[in-house]
Amino acid sequence: MRIAVFASGTGSNAEALIQAAKENQLGGEVVLLVSDKPEAGALKKAESYGIKTVALALKSFATKAEYEAKVVEHLQDHKVDFLCLAGYMRLVGSTLLTAYEGRIVNIHPSLLPAFPGLDAVGQALTAGVSETGVTIHFVDAGMDTGPIIAQETVLIQKGDTSEDVMKKIQAVEHQLYPRTVKQLMESKDVGGDGHNE
Repeated sequence: MRIAVFASGTGSNAEALIQAAKENQLGGEVVLLVSDKPEAGALKKAESYGIKTVALALKSFATKAEYEAKVVEHLQDHKVDFLCLAGYMRLVGSTLLTAYEGRIVNIHPSLLPAFPGLDAVGQALTAGVSETGVTIHFVDAGMDTGPIIAQETVLIQKGDTSEDVMKKIQAVEHQLYPRTVKQLMESKDVGGDGHNE
C-alpha cells in the first residue's frame, strides 16, 4: 500500500510513521507528505528521509473544494492508496473524503469522544480529569467523530503541565499509530483494490 501522511506542524507523528515504514513495520510505504503549511517542520523531516512533499496553502485557492481537488491530483499522481493524518489541522472536506472514502485515518490526543478539536490536552487539564489518552479513528465529515480504531490511556498526575501531558501522549502516539496502521494494512477491508479511479 502506498501511503500519504498529512501534517501541519513539526511532524513528530509523521516521522514515527516514516521511520516505521523504512523499517518495514508499517505494512505499507510512505510515498508522500502533504502539508497545508509551507513552513511546517514536517516537510523538512520528510525530505530528510527522501520522501516527496507537497505544500499547498489553502489561502492560495478560491475554495476549500479547489484546494482539496489539487491535493487529490497530487495523491493520484503518486498512486496513493491510503491517507494518515498526523497533526493535520484542517477538517477534511467532501472532495478528499469522497476520493478516499474509508481510507483516511487520524490520530487525536484524547480518548474520543472526550475533548475533540483543538487543544485536547488543554481541554483535559481544564476539565480536571485524571486520565486522557490517544485515539486513532477513521475520518468522516465531522470533527474527530469517525469510527474509533484504537485507543490508549495516558494518566494525568497532580501538577502535570500541558507540556508534561503532551510528552506522555507523544510517547504513546509514536508507538500506537504505526502499530495500528500496520494492523489496518494487513486487514482485508481497507484500501479496496489499491487503485484510485
